Amino acid sequence: EVQLVESGGGLVQPGGSLRLSCAASGFPFDVYDMSWLRQAPGKPLEWVATVHTRDRGPWYAPFVKGRFTISRDNAQKSVSLQMNNLKTEDTAIYYCARSTVGITSLPQELLGQGTQVTVSS
Repeated sequence: EVQLVESGGGLVQPGGSLRLSCAASGFPFDVYDMSWLRQAPGKPLEWVATVHTRDRGPWYAPFVKGRFTISRDNAQKSVSLQMNNLKTEDTAIYYCARSTVGITSLPQELLGQGTQVTVSS
């Protein structure tokens, strides 16, 4: 059974930083691309970033490139998202996903439960 558990969300002021983490279990973590997706209120799920299994650079959506950094630790079976220079429009529920670049339609079991990020002054 795939399990993805996110942590690290919270309330932060514009320009601030947060680091999200996702602990994975129930599948061979090192052979799958891993992604972060997000869903703002009233908007559809959107892809944020993907880290590949190995030897290929990460991919980012244009609206986070240069501000967010995705990384993975295969030994710890975890994936992280460092978010800097946060903007109010980054407010959303952030989901860890076992998926690859650009994918937003996927089975519910391949998504974590989500962690809320709120950027507000």
